[in-house]
Amino acid sequence: MNDYPGMRWAALILIALMMLFGYMFVDVMSPLQQLVEAERGWTPNAFGTYASSEYLLNVCGFLILAGIILDKMGIRFTGILSASMMFIGACIKYVAISGWFQETGLCAWLDSWWVTMPGSAKLASLGFMIFGCGCEMAGTTVSKAIAKWFKGKEMAMAMGVEMAIARIGVFAIFSISPLLAAKLGSIQGPVGFCTVLLLIGLINFMVFSVMDKKFDKQLKEVGRQENGGESEEEFKVSDLKIILTSRSFWVVAILCVLYYSAIFPFQRYGANMLQCNLDGISAKAASDIFRWFPVGAAVITPFLGRYLDTKGKGATMLIFGALLLIVCHLVFAFVLPVTHSKFIAYSTIVVLGVSFSLVPAALWPSVPKIIDEKILGSAYNLIFWVQNIGLCLVPMLIGSVLTSVNETNPAVVAAKATGAEFIPYNYTIPLIIFACFGIAAFVIALYLKALDKKMGLRLEEPNIVKE
Repeated sequence: MNDYPGMRWAALILIALMMLFGYMFVDVMSPLQQLVEAERGWTPNAFGTYASSEYLLNVCGFLILAGIILDKMGIRFTGILSASMMFIGACIKYVAISGWFQETGLCAWLDSWWVTMPGSAKLASLGFMIFGCGCEMAGTTVSKAIAKWFKGKEMAMAMGVEMAIARIGVFAIFSISPLLAAKLGSIQGPVGFCTVLLLIGLINFMVFSVMDKKFDKQLKEVGRQENGGESEEEFKVSDLKIILTSRSFWVVAILCVLYYSAIFPFQRYGANMLQCNLDGISAKAASDIFRWFPVGAAVITPFLGRYLDTKGKGATMLIFGALLLIVCHLVFAFVLPVTHSKFIAYSTIVVLGVSFSLVPAALWPSVPKIIDEKILGSAYNLIFWVQNIGLCLVPMLIGSVLTSVNETNPAVVAAKATGAEFIPYNYTIPLIIFACFGIAAFVIALYLKALDKKMGLRLEEPNIVKE
């Protein structure tokens, strides 16, 4: 089936749409930080803890288990399981932020302990934890599915298209979420909308599973059964030792956690940062600017993937991506607060999106080059596990730093004293922290290129195999 372009690209679209809806749900509340603080009493600390909860169970070991499930049970079982977990977690979060939940005994009980965290935030965090387990498992499942369906073909381009579709989800939700919240007069409208989309994503993956089952049957008939199929005998847990003792794997994993720690946590605070650094523009106006962040990635990623497939240079792309990341965060930290320029804000956001295309487009197709196919699912999940450690801790770090550095900020103190809706936080220190992650990623990317040259990892070589 995958020899026919229409079939393999149709399979890609089905699984990419599931990830599109997942990415939309991840950031559905990112443009609403100010609103959720006003409506539900979530402080920056509470919002940061909520944002970190998406990754908490993954860090505690779920992602390692997910990798074993993927390699033992196969793409179809794991994909349906992960999509179901995303939907269930979304339903819990929807209940948590609903207005009627605030009047229930459960909310009163949740409010009674750990009083710095509202009851609605606690239940929302639980739902986000379950969703996060499903979302990260789905991400690695989709990566392995693409590696299976596009092996020896346009693998990097396919991964680039999948990521581009997911990035469009971020653009869409930063546009839609404030509009739905304003029209419906509550934060629960956007969350409910995305929950329905996750149900559609689950149905999409079920359709893909029918196609994948037929594909496995064809592979078996011609004697080319891939471990990406449903074989349960080829993978052994002891094979994890191969991954854990691989130096190149750990370099890629460390690069991943450093880079993404400067991207995904930033997305949670990006709209509010723009609002504060552009002299108090409205939350909607800030969201309208920040929504352009994924556009650069969405437009460029497929072309970068095509370039990687035909020309290579993956390790070099990682270096340039990290360099752009550093520059963008430093502009946000020092230039934007002085100039209050919307032009600078728009251009920096788009350039950051270009960085966000360079690194993932080169990073994920590189993993099959350094890891055997039968343990590829576990490799992806272990990388995601390392990544999730950073993604769990960094939002809490940023929330804590943002609160502490603004405790004596006269503008913040005055705004809180008068009960103002808009609180003008100073984001300089958090943005410097993000830039430091970029600097560390840049150093690791340089080391990876040197390692590629020394060990012959083929990261600079094209992906398409010429027969």
